[in-house]
Amino acid sequence: MKESAVSPLGGRIPMRLAAAGSCALIQATLLQRQTMSQINDLPFSAVGSPGTSRGQRIAFVQAQWHADIVHQARDAFLEEMERQGVPRADIDIFDVPGAFEIPLHAKRLARSGRYAGIVGCALVVDGGIYRHEFVASTVVNALMTVQLETDVPVFSAVLTPHHFHEHVEHRKYFHRHFAVKGTEVAEACVKTLEAMKRVDALMDHLN
Repeated sequence: MKESAVSPLGGRIPMRLAAAGSCALIQATLLQRQTMSQINDLPFSAVGSPGTSRGQRIAFVQAQWHADIVHQARDAFLEEMERQGVPRADIDIFDVPGAFEIPLHAKRLARSGRYAGIVGCALVVDGGIYRHEFVASTVVNALMTVQLETDVPVFSAVLTPHHFHEHVEHRKYFHRHFAVKGTEVAEACVKTLEAMKRVDALMDHLN
């Protein structure tokens, strides 16, 4: 029967010490898994993150270009957030002229430390200075940069259709479509914030 084992750092150690070290490692792993399981079982409101400085509010930045359509997404977003347990009083609405102005507003809001998440919403179509696909791509990429630089989640409801016409039926279609997108971005917002709070709680526990 072997009486020693090779140490990861070189040399040999008694088997009894090696076994004790293995048991300690297994116990630590089981404890970590148990802690993660307990955190995952907690509701959103119960997951604390005292070691972080995330804000508690949500910002919704909306373009005023085609406001009647954009507002469908906003109203659906507010309704779904309230259904998910986030009251209207915890959500701030900010108006900007167009989609191009959303990223800078989002960046300043993210840096304020006041907001846990930020949503940008706009309908980007031809009729302005630039082609719609260039504007939409620029805005979405900028929103991604904001969240990566500030560590505040930024959600995009900046949408651009292949074809947009100013007749009644087409506008009705986009009214319905933006309402769906407003609900979807609210769901994404809540799920992402839940996941991030759980990660924060786990990091606080491990530290």
